[in-house]
Amino acid sequence: MRLRPAALVQLVAIAAVAAFVATYPLYKSDYEATKLTLVGIYLIAILGLNLLTGYSGQITLGHGAFMGIGAYTTAILVTKTSISDYATIPLAGIAAGLIGFLFGFPALRLHGVYLALATFGGAVAFVSIVQSTHYQGLTGGATGLFFGPLKNPYYLTWGICAFLYLVAWLLVHSKAGRAFKAVRDAPIAAVSSGVNIALVKTLAFGIASAYAGVAGALLAIRLGSVSPLSFTVTLSILLLTGAALGGLGSLTGMIFGALFIQFVPGFAEDHVSKTAPQVGYGLILLAVLFLMPGGAAQLLHRLGTLLYRTTRPLYTRAARRAEAVATSTRSRT
Repeated sequence: MRLRPAALVQLVAIAAVAAFVATYPLYKSDYEATKLTLVGIYLIAILGLNLLTGYSGQITLGHGAFMGIGAYTTAILVTKTSISDYATIPLAGIAAGLIGFLFGFPALRLHGVYLALATFGGAVAFVSIVQSTHYQGLTGGATGLFFGPLKNPYYLTWGICAFLYLVAWLLVHSKAGRAFKAVRDAPIAAVSSGVNIALVKTLAFGIASAYAGVAGALLAIRLGSVSPLSFTVTLSILLLTGAALGGLGSLTGMIFGALFIQFVPGFAEDHVSKTAPQVGYGLILLAVLFLMPGGAAQLLHRLGTLLYRTTRPLYTRAARRAEAVATSTRSRT
């Protein structure tokens, strides 16, 4: 099977990232490896957000709240029971996924900016709930929960990330993924084709929330604690920024988005403006959007097209030469 140019470039990019991630801790300090662990955590959350927004067309500003649900699930289970912190990761994903699936039902009546506002309200409400004195015995209130020392689950994080990337790829190329895109692009035609829009939208919410829950659990294990201020609306906006910069509707581009939201804010503070780091971050963001209006995915597509146009004449000449040699050999025999 012959790969398309863009697909070939994406495959090479994934292989390069995999090799880089596998060898990074061998020649870098633990501190530097920790930064890349956070990239993997963000990447898991952004992959889920991309399935919801990029493929099913539902805008959300509450993705950080579902990370918080996963994180608090891990913290509560570790502090209240004898379950290992690593064993809570799938449970955190299930808990966040179920809540996201249920949240998808009332969200069916909302579209566009109104859906974004509803999820924004959910994110704000989550912080207030976990800070409430009514649930202080369970959530720790404003101080949060502390359950262990700092850890760096580097290979665990990236192993889970690779697995969930594969799951997302299989989903996108399955019947369900085609239903997602049909609901996004032509909902009326999707209904005419027998697609259950309500089921597709709620399923997208559930899957995206499960990804966020797993990411939140890994973040809680990394920090050994959870705090309400770690899962504010700012985190949701940051995740949406990463997904948009990676290129909505592309899985490979999400790698760039995760790298951006992890490293660019610190780079802006250190090299652009120490007194006003947010200004520097905003300028870099505008520059990236100007250079890559379609995100990193569009850049990969252009590189693939350029590679195809460059190598096609060489491939054609080589194929003709090989055919001529084969014809000459047959005529001699």
